[in-house]
Amino acid sequence: MAFTVVTGGGRGLGAAIALRLATSRNLILGYRQDEASAQAVATQARELGATCHVLQIDCANEESVAGFFARVKDFGALEGLVNNAGAATAIGKLADNQLADIGADLNTNLLGPIACIKHALPLFHAHGGGAIVNISSVAAESGSPFTYVHYAAAKAGVEALTVGLSKELAMDGIRVNAVSPGTLWTEFHRDPQRPALVAETIPMRRAGMPEEVAGAVAWLLSSEAAYTTGSILKVSGGL
Repeated sequence: MAFTVVTGGGRGLGAAIALRLATSRNLILGYRQDEASAQAVATQARELGATCHVLQIDCANEESVAGFFARVKDFGALEGLVNNAGAATAIGKLADNQLADIGADLNTNLLGPIACIKHALPLFHAHGGGAIVNISSVAAESGSPFTYVHYAAAKAGVEALTVGLSKELAMDGIRVNAVSPGTLWTEFHRDPQRPALVAETIPMRRAGMPEEVAGAVAWLLSSEAAYTTGSILKVSGGL
């Protein structure tokens, strides 16, 4: 049996991605702290027809990542990976945040996907290929001044990683793409009303729903995107 891994799969965008995939793929949901939410998503995924397992992972800790993918191997083959787990705990101007908090965000948002891909590659090779979708952000282009420039820098790194690895892994039958969402109605924001506050800056004059991004992820994982690699697909309301 082959599985697709979704990190940060218990809430927000990760949960929407998992439920979008559940009608066509078997899933392994990674969570860091909130097991109850991840188990609730897994229950919904099973009701949609998927075999779904839930495993703890701290994407910023290589030992945790290595242990996670060792357990994935025990369940079966790996055909897909969605690097969705992210964090933005250091909010505001760069000078007003502690370097340790900035570093923790960088570890999750950039080193996390790198670690997951590194430890997933042996499983992809054993399966004969697969597809990786990294979750970026339009912040990679805007820079997010006064909000979280370090997060924007990490997401720009994710996009460079996507392009470079797509070329490095193409001959191995492993496709690497990214989705770049705009502001979404999720629990990611410290201010729960931030999506409404920034709506006027978005050409479509609204924030997006996580389900609107999940479809893009599902397409990039699917056989319909078999000739697509190294692409950054923006789902951002026109930003």
